[in-house]
Amino acid sequence: MTGLEYVRAIFEGRLPSPPIAMLLGFAGTEAEEGRAVFRSEVGEYLYNPIGVVHGGYAMTLLDSAMGCAIHTLLARGERYTTLETKVNFVRPVTLETGSVRCEATVIHRGRRVATAEGRLIAEGSGKLLAHATTTCLIEGPEPRP
Repeated sequence: MTGLEYVRAIFEGRLPSPPIAMLLGFAGTEAEEGRAVFRSEVGEYLYNPIGVVHGGYAMTLLDSAMGCAIHTLLARGERYTTLETKVNFVRPVTLETGSVRCEATVIHRGRRVATAEGRLIAEGSGKLLAHATTTCLIEGPEPRP
């Protein structure tokens, strides 16, 4: 499968969701070339000791969406790995935030490196919760040594 075919197969339920998505309660909802969207409902089980959703939740959604956006541009046999991710937390996420939407788009896709950006948005208010960028290394279809 191409990267886009693979991501769509997961999002459409023809392939199983990754365990992290089930654990944190998020799912992919849209995939097209260079773009991926995830949706999730905030739950109390995501809270940290200071009474807000742990930042790792936002970072995981952003990382997943940005990675999938890059994955949609991969040819058969290509794979990627994250080299760097930078996240900015804009406002706290709480139960009152409700459902969230994470949208990611590819900024650049070269032969060996791709970059993407993502935004985590509260669906009810439209407020930006966090935003991020990532840099990924693309490897060809040849087997690793």
